[in-house]
Amino acid sequence: MAFADTLGAPGTIANLKEGALTTTIERKTSFLAAAPVGTRLRGEAIPIHLGRRTMVRQTRVTNEEGKLLALVTQTLLVF
Repeated sequence: MAFADTLGAPGTIANLKEGALTTTIERKTSFLAAAPVGTRLRGEAIPIHLGRRTMVRQTRVTNEEGKLLALVTQTLLVF
């Protein structure tokens, strides 16, 4: 989950208006498969909704072969 947070943060910050703050109000992680120690992971964070009061991001974590290992959805409150 920390990996997904790290990937989603820059996109969230880039979409905030000056002076705005954000906090996560909901996070759902679906772990679909294990990755052995030493496996190189790939993550892609995609904005699903960029509203004035909330933002939703989805992060896909895959292995080198493209197999989906985890799917993380985060809802953020903008204030």
